[in-house]
Amino acid sequence: MEFTEWRPHPWHGLETGPEPPAVVTAYIELTPFDVVKYEVDKPTGYLKVDRPQQTSSSPPTLYGFIPRTYAGERVKELCPGAVAGDGDPMDVCVISERPIERADILLTARVVGGLQMIDGGEADDKIVAVLANDPVWGAVEDISELPAALIDRLDHYFKTYKLFPGSAADVTIPTRYGREHAWSVVEASMEDYRERFGSSA
Repeated sequence: MEFTEWRPHPWHGLETGPEPPAVVTAYIELTPFDVVKYEVDKPTGYLKVDRPQQTSSSPPTLYGFIPRTYAGERVKELCPGAVAGDGDPMDVCVISERPIERADILLTARVVGGLQMIDGGEADDKIVAVLANDPVWGAVEDISELPAALIDRLDHYFKTYKLFPGSAADVTIPTRYGREHAWSVVEASMEDYRERFGSSA
């Protein structure tokens, strides 16, 4: 059995997925039960506290990123109105029927769509995916097959999750898109990663 002697960096040391851009690996940073915003520390790969949430908003789904992706020039070009990519790995929201209560985990997810988000002028797309082999959501092929209320919650969360009392968020979500465009965004982020870090970062 092959194994990794040392824990790989979740952004740079893991594979993008078994069949990207359709089926990807997701590293989970947040669960729907978290009221503190966690994110990967880029130099070390450890999960760190970013900030306590200032409002009662919680992520409606599992939330993390796709390894070996990067929001650069190609991702920006797919996001009209953005002046740059945000320079982070591609975010992914994963829908699971069973509650998953812990972060710092890996899972396999099937890409079904996304939210085209602009944060402070930067492309910050949120890919929407379903947990592979999920007994309820596993047969979903496109975001249009998901309940509108669930996507509305995601939309609201990302428009408000950086708010604090008395502030105004500089976030817009001009559109929601289906599977084919989501695949294009993931492919663009994989190309941006290779250009930024090389194929064996």
